[in-house]
Amino acid sequence: MHIHILGICGTFMGGIAAIARQAGHRVTGCDANVYPPMSTQLEAQGIELIEGFSPDQLLQFETLPDLFVIGNVVSRGNPLMEAILNQGLPYTSGPQWLGEQVLFSRHVLAVAGTHGKTTTSAMLTWILEFNAYQPGYLIGGVPLNFTVSARLGQSKYFVIEADEYDTAFFDKRSKFVHYRPRTALLNNLEFDHADIFMDLAAIETQFHHLVRTVPSNGLLVVNGQESALERVITRGAWAPVELFGQDVQNEWSLISQEGDGFIALQLGKPVATVKWAPDSGVMGRHNQLNALAAIACANHIGISPVDAALALAQFKNVKRRLETVGVANGVTVYDDFAHHPTAITSTIDGLRRRVGQARILAVLEPRSNTMKLGVMKAQLPHSLQAADKIFAYGARDGKESLGWDLREVLLPLNTTEPNKALAFDELGDLVEAVAKEAQPGDHILVMSNGGFGGVHEKILQTILR
Repeated sequence: MHIHILGICGTFMGGIAAIARQAGHRVTGCDANVYPPMSTQLEAQGIELIEGFSPDQLLQFETLPDLFVIGNVVSRGNPLMEAILNQGLPYTSGPQWLGEQVLFSRHVLAVAGTHGKTTTSAMLTWILEFNAYQPGYLIGGVPLNFTVSARLGQSKYFVIEADEYDTAFFDKRSKFVHYRPRTALLNNLEFDHADIFMDLAAIETQFHHLVRTVPSNGLLVVNGQESALERVITRGAWAPVELFGQDVQNEWSLISQEGDGFIALQLGKPVATVKWAPDSGVMGRHNQLNALAAIACANHIGISPVDAALALAQFKNVKRRLETVGVANGVTVYDDFAHHPTAITSTIDGLRRRVGQARILAVLEPRSNTMKLGVMKAQLPHSLQAADKIFAYGARDGKESLGWDLREVLLPLNTTEPNKALAFDELGDLVEAVAKEAQPGDHILVMSNGGFGGVHEKILQTILR
């Protein structure tokens, strides 16, 4: 079958492309911006890429593709999509194609939640891989224990990052309703994606749609510390539920140890000890809970907590999760994907536990749709409080990208410590200010869910001047 993918260079759709190619299909695709590293990865797998969405690309094929797979970056008005609709050509979404063509015959382990999906999916996949389960997987990032973000796999097991964002312009259900997991992890749940969800209750409804798809001989692994997830489960659960969390009252709990490792408890009894590798890049209480949840999911398919812990001892985090970018004049610069206030708090806490009293300079670009709409702006100062200095960027390409006043929102951080938090409209000014403030021994934590104009390297280069 010849599959043509619209929006192929996104991490998820690129993963779909790789899996389809490994399954023996001819795969082509197009996107607005076709560039490395995704373009290089796809072309290396024999996938032909076309720049842009011109309907003229349909004329490039001797025979039209058998199926068009549509990414959710594509909306009505897209020229190629309009041509597909007008000509009555067959199309589907990425999640639906994956569910119908790949996942229907597999034991799917789905990792859902507002935060930590990518890291926890990578942990769970590595636990299966380390224990010779040869899983397929699709992860929304590049797990450093593997060379690619997706593969078909050689066993019945498939681990997938289960995203609550909508499926496509023609299917407004969450992606994860297509996956039909047998083991489902509900890691946490907060309000996010304000561009498509009215409120937290709307997201809870989507999560309950996911719960409804888990068979009675499956398993729901649920964060016992989340009131929103408690409400989801109260609506009805037809599979066994195992709760995890810090509290020993949960079926799965933990005791933190020195060096950010932890002891995993099942029914209050120690069952394994997790010790992170020194170069793992894993830190923070949130990652202990992510790992505990992964252990619980692996236990469901027969991997003991001890064997899961042995795997986690060799786990390396996903790119852009407190990833060290470089060191200049004794100053370390990190890159992290955090953009929601809760994730920002957890990321700073994780770094603080690693560096102790050393100064942390937080550099933030609040560019997610939720942040741009200002839904979470009130929580932003508290999420940044544990950093020693804050440098925030409120514009992009010289244009205002926020619908609210970033300086005004950050003012509470300056009440007890003047100039603790600064806001910038020009990226160059931010870079100069950060470099001027940085001292040997400092840690600069850059947080954004985008490329942030290459600010990481610009800061390093400016420090070295």
